[in-house]
Amino acid sequence: MKVVVIGGTGLIGSKTVQKLRNKGHNVIAAAPNTGVNTITGEGLSAALEGAQVVVDLANSPSFDDEPALKFFKTSGENLIAAEMEAGVGHHIALSVVGTQNLQASGYFRAKQVQEDLIKSSSIPYTIIHSTQFFEFMSGIAASGVDGDVIRLPTAFIQPIASDDVADFVCGFALGAPRYGTVQIAGRQKMRLNAAVERYLSATHDDRNVIGDPHALYFGVELKDASLMPGPKVRTGSVAFDDWIGFASFLKA
Repeated sequence: MKVVVIGGTGLIGSKTVQKLRNKGHNVIAAAPNTGVNTITGEGLSAALEGAQVVVDLANSPSFDDEPALKFFKTSGENLIAAEMEAGVGHHIALSVVGTQNLQASGYFRAKQVQEDLIKSSSIPYTIIHSTQFFEFMSGIAASGVDGDVIRLPTAFIQPIASDDVADFVCGFALGAPRYGTVQIAGRQKMRLNAAVERYLSATHDDRNVIGDPHALYFGVELKDASLMPGPKVRTGSVAFDDWIGFASFLKA
């Protein structure tokens, strides 16, 4: 089966591409650095020719309101148009748990636009809502820098390993369209500030993390459950504690 992975050279994309190739599928790692650009349309039609499945893992290079909206709207419209022309039978997109509840954030409004474009098209689809990746802890820390400290929300998260995300994406790519949204998450529930603090400690970063219930998460104030999945979530196999140990080893 031919599968095109948009964002196929990124963190999740590169793992997904390799896993699908290991299963014997014809996989195109589509990204600007491989000659496929969903914003300009360059190389898109050629990449999608004969594809049965398209997996969209691309993310906006900016979390700011206008650039994020422009990215997801333009990319989404171009991709859906090219898929319809190519006769693609299954569109899969990776999004974020809690998107619909975080519309005060421009980034999450942009993600909602992306999801709405998918739902309104005639292409069979599956939308995957994922919790935060373990590997995103450093990015979350950077978002909370406040002078000499890192100020972060105390809301709960249930982060997931990128390897587990790629496994789930592969499973959905090789399965039938769900015509809806599925949720994936890690095994452990924890406070966001505590998770980042543990990550920084494991990677020998001595910056002080302050838990603040009113601290913003990419422009929006969180409630305890804002980033938590629902009861039907599928959980990964990698524990945060185990990954933290590996992260500590890498940074030693």
